[in-house]
Amino acid sequence: MKKSLAAALFGPAAALLLAVTPATTPARAETPADVLVMAKNIDDIINLDPAEVFEFSGGEVIANIYDRITMFEPEDLETLVGGVAEGWEISEDGKTFTLKIREGLKFHSGNPVTAEDAAFSLQRVVILDKSPAFILTQFGWNADNVGDLIKALDDETLQLTVTEDFAPTLVLNALQAGVGSVVDKKLVLEHEQDGDLGYEWLKTNSAGSGAFVLKAWKANESVVLEANPDYRHGAPGVKRVIIRHVPEPAVRRLLVEKGDVDIARDLTTDQVSGVEGTAGLALVVSPKAQLHYVSTNDLHPILGKPKVRQALRWLIDYQGMADSFLKGNFQIHQAFWPEGFYDALNDNPFHLDVAKAKEMLADAGYPDGFEVTMDAFNVSPQKEMAESIQATMAQAGIKVEILPAERKAVYTKHRARAHELILSGWGPDYVDPHSNADSFASNPDNREEAKLTGQLAWRAGWDMPEITALTAEARKETDAEKRREMYLDLQRRVQEDGPFIIMFQGAEQNIQRDTVKGFVSGPNFDLVFYRNTTK
Repeated sequence: MKKSLAAALFGPAAALLLAVTPATTPARAETPADVLVMAKNIDDIINLDPAEVFEFSGGEVIANIYDRITMFEPEDLETLVGGVAEGWEISEDGKTFTLKIREGLKFHSGNPVTAEDAAFSLQRVVILDKSPAFILTQFGWNADNVGDLIKALDDETLQLTVTEDFAPTLVLNALQAGVGSVVDKKLVLEHEQDGDLGYEWLKTNSAGSGAFVLKAWKANESVVLEANPDYRHGAPGVKRVIIRHVPEPAVRRLLVEKGDVDIARDLTTDQVSGVEGTAGLALVVSPKAQLHYVSTNDLHPILGKPKVRQALRWLIDYQGMADSFLKGNFQIHQAFWPEGFYDALNDNPFHLDVAKAKEMLADAGYPDGFEVTMDAFNVSPQKEMAESIQATMAQAGIKVEILPAERKAVYTKHRARAHELILSGWGPDYVDPHSNADSFASNPDNREEAKLTGQLAWRAGWDMPEITALTAEARKETDAEKRREMYLDLQRRVQEDGPFIIMFQGAEQNIQRDTVKGFVSGPNFDLVFYRNTTK
């Protein structure tokens, strides 16, 4: 990144901390001084195995449990550094990466962290082949060759060999993704069942070396983490973190006002508007790289027609939503790489234009519109987004039936390509434009049995070999300026013709007790760190 995401989104005051003028203070509850309690919607957590975690809340949790091979640290969210690896060398041909593992690291179990653990962790992701595995398999690694291409030369040396030409920064950035989490091989294999590499056990347990240990996760209830006093950066500022599942923003706000929680996360505009004058509270706004979009399904007999999906782009009131119930939480952004990152396309050509949309629908053979369903999260602000889209599409005769559900149910349906329209969100898996390009602009095998669930183009049934080939070329380019132009071109192509109607880029609005210091909510969903938090 050339400049911080915060500065790019909201100017110099981006990481906005609004101290609140004290007012009358009613008696309140208090959380323990060494415990951080947060209220957040965590219904998207499916499991906590880093080989499978691919959702926002789960990605945040494992970022605090596991150190990754490379990392962004809370002290500097713009510089990629070593995590489990303290340094690396790259061969002259750019295909072999030799990484030195930090000395003296220990897992929560007390077992030493070795290059064998790092190799096992990456091999395990490839062999299990869950949704995020493509982040690693893109480098030519598969279940048959991964033992040869990813290996420990000794306890302190990890060697990775890629099979094609890739920009070295892409490889190093990918090792910062959740799939780059290093797990305790000995502990994991002690819990192996029928050759599953500990998969069933790691769904609800942890085997990391990070700042916190998973003590409990109860679906749709809570996550409890305990501090690792021997963490390499020192003991965290609190001994325990509790994340309470609270789906409704109004309830989250009430809990922080009462003092039952320390931070109310992801609040809507109406919930933060009345903070001023409330004693003991502060509003913190953190810009995010999260995108919100509607996707069509190209396998659908109507939605698969280019003229139809182009018409839909003109049937959304982007500005109206951004100026009303999304104000402060979202800005309009219509390309697949977020604003504030290098290589981002910041053109926003679409706006509500019903007349133009009707012309396109008539050209496509649907002058009177059609009926369609839209899957959406059953929480704010997605509920309100869905209702707005429903209302504006109705102006062109398109009758949208909204199918609300919990986030994990929506994700599951999306991965099965069982949707018609779907309203969802996406954040980069690592800070390199190929992270999003590989999802929005690549579909190397559109067959149902391919199951490329980590790639949104596959989920949308969008078969576009030319764009897929351009994406593959961009990931190889080592000249930074040429690579930038290639990703700008890809963003324009997807923006103009793809099945994705990218609408907004988000910001997280939290209300926290003014006793809370050091909580870091970075630009990506897995750059949220608890270890520096104090009360």
